[in-house]
Amino acid sequence: MQPLVPILMGSKSDLKHAQIIAGALAKFGIESEIRIASAHKVPVYLLDLLRQYEANPRPKVYVTIAGRSNALSGLVDAQVASPVIACPPLSDAFGGADIYSSLRMPSGVAPAVILDGEGAALAAAKIFGLTDAAIRQKVAAFQRQNAERLLAADADLQG
Repeated sequence: MQPLVPILMGSKSDLKHAQIIAGALAKFGIESEIRIASAHKVPVYLLDLLRQYEANPRPKVYVTIAGRSNALSGLVDAQVASPVIACPPLSDAFGGADIYSSLRMPSGVAPAVILDGEGAALAAAKIFGLTDAAIRQKVAAFQRQNAERLLAADADLQG
């Protein structure tokens, strides 16, 4: 069964961030769906959406995008058995202190926090790679390409 990454945003203002994640997932051959479902403003809708996803037997990793007061990541994590990666958008608001709402969760709620969108996609790919050899091979190829680029840059630097 093909894995799926539901990318859940608190608002449409997070769309650019979500598209970066979706694009990075596509490079690993992983399907994603971008949805808007604020935990603060439409919690019943969010819970209904999560029930629909959870009824789908496909393997899933959820990626949540919410800043300021990140209730989205905690609520999603508390409602699903699959891994949740919180990937809040970077913001200068509040001197960056809004990131704490993603880092500090109540006991029993444990979304991973990865600030970089491409990093969140890589983490999801590695999770799926535990049981999917094709994705694992794509992750390994990605890592080799990164290493080769660095070695080539070093060789250029050395002349």
